[in-house]
Amino acid sequence: MATGKEFEIEREFEVDASPAQVWDALTTGTGGWLWPMEYEPREGGAAPSGGTVTRWEPPHRLAARVANPDGLPPGQTLNQMDHTIEPRDGGRRSWVRYVHSGILTDDWESRYEAAGKHTDFYLHTLRQYLTYFPGLPVTFTALEGPAPAAAPDAFARLGRRLGLPDDASEGARVRVDAPGEHLDAMIDFRSRHFIGLRTETALLRFFGRNHFGAPVSLSIHDFAPHADPKGTELAWRDWLLRLYA
Repeated sequence: MATGKEFEIEREFEVDASPAQVWDALTTGTGGWLWPMEYEPREGGAAPSGGTVTRWEPPHRLAARVANPDGLPPGQTLNQMDHTIEPRDGGRRSWVRYVHSGILTDDWESRYEAAGKHTDFYLHTLRQYLTYFPGLPVTFTALEGPAPAAAPDAFARLGRRLGLPDDASEGARVRVDAPGEHLDAMIDFRSRHFIGLRTETALLRFFGRNHFGAPVSLSIHDFAPHADPKGTELAWRDWLLRLYA
């Protein structure tokens, strides 16, 4: 059996949302900021990826553990998520502590780095969701680019295709070249590895996973009342294929 090395990623933040809103985002509203997941609402119940709920204390403590190889990516034998939520300002705000731990069996340094960078982007998106779209129904779309989207310059090409100026940083308002239309958006996150755009009705997330040996990918969290999930998927898939043709 492959031997492994433990890892732990810990983050803390405050957000303008009640503990109940944070709890709902973590348990039933995950499509609004991450991807759709389901928890069986009890300790010992089923958790995402074939895991088990190890703490279920709404709205203050949620933890789950995955030790099933079928639910884990290759090179990992254990995955644990632990969330602690405490009220601030009489319950109008929340303090959140997030701990992601587990065991990796290969390429530890690069995989740990990738996990940490993804964690920061995901938790930022959680705060955006809680601030601007809490509890709204969402249409979720996730796509991975074709093989050429793993090239070293693939993510830089995506930024140019979106029409983002090289010097446009977080907080800048931009006109985005999206499939079949131009969108008015704000850059809410931008780094070498990720781009986050927020419109009046959606969160658009772009992942430079080419830096970690995988194709560039994207997710769309659409809160518009009459969103078209099939149309969104087809339009963005064609956009990616044309970009990396």
